[in-house]
Amino acid sequence: MSKHGRVLVAMSGGIDSTVTAMLMHEEGYEVVGITMKTWDYASSGGSSKETGCCSLDSINDARRVAVDMGFHHFIVDIREEFGDYVIDNFVDEYLAGRTPNPCVLCNTHIKWNSLLKRADALDCEFIATGHYAIIKEHEGRRYVKRAVDRNKDQSYVLWGLSQECLERSRFPLGELTKPEVRQIAFDRGYAELSKKSESYEICFVPDNDYRGFLKRRVDGLEERVAGGHFVSTSGEVLGEHKGYPFYTIGQRKGLGLAFGQPMFVTEIRPETNTVVLGTEDQLIRNSMKVGQVNVMKYAEIPDGLEAVTKIRYRDNGTFSTLHNQNGEVKVEFLANVKGVAPGQSAVFYEEDDVIGGGIIYR
Repeated sequence: MSKHGRVLVAMSGGIDSTVTAMLMHEEGYEVVGITMKTWDYASSGGSSKETGCCSLDSINDARRVAVDMGFHHFIVDIREEFGDYVIDNFVDEYLAGRTPNPCVLCNTHIKWNSLLKRADALDCEFIATGHYAIIKEHEGRRYVKRAVDRNKDQSYVLWGLSQECLERSRFPLGELTKPEVRQIAFDRGYAELSKKSESYEICFVPDNDYRGFLKRRVDGLEERVAGGHFVSTSGEVLGEHKGYPFYTIGQRKGLGLAFGQPMFVTEIRPETNTVVLGTEDQLIRNSMKVGQVNVMKYAEIPDGLEAVTKIRYRDNGTFSTLHNQNGEVKVEFLANVKGVAPGQSAVFYEEDDVIGGGIIYR
């Protein structure tokens, strides 16, 4: 009988999930490992070598650790459900002129649902992942807190987790730094793993060429959207572009036009295949609307709450006031913010605590 119960550990074959399994085992949990096959990169037509959590090498690495430590390990093929939701949404969002965040969708709608489903089937009370974040409790509600290692903190991509998911989740790396995690792997005889490089690309676009992925994924896309216009914020035609899905808000490089000053994508209008260009000052916003809101720390966001709002993963955040509007949130920034991109996630913080988050739509 285990000391703390039975836990299903998501194992990608990388150092973080491997150390997660080690720590849960050492804490007295009965560990069951699971590796989820989410994507077959060869089917995307890309030119890069298959890397990351979907590669055969990574799956074998995860299985080897399970064998070494003496616990069961399962491989689950979720490519169909992953593709139907995450990849289709990724494509649809770009075709709608927005910039998607597939890692958030994958975490909240695919990975956790799949883990909980398998945990129930395997009689596991808990699930554990290698995310750098901390789970805390406030007045009976669970929420995510930033990790000790700010360079690795992943609280931003976890804003969509439900109370049920948080109640059953364990993040043993949240109180550790990355060097400490590497040292744990080294000390336990996994020197090679402790030096393993990390992948920061989207798993189904490992060559980091999302434009090429869209062209391969959508038949005839390049021809359908070619010939649209770049226009100024005043409506003046500035030139011809290669198709609105191939541009993102805030983009400056790769426009194919020369101006007397730096110009940026400030708006995308899919209905007319138009990309609006402006100066850096014209990227500035002092408010935005956020929908599909998930609240963690409170039952609902108090109207007028002051918070720090992050509009992208590497954003430092901006002080803001949150206005609850029938389940949506209007964010008023207390300083000007550049590059607000519809489709991206907005995450609200009280110091290190995640209040909640949602999808930017205006």
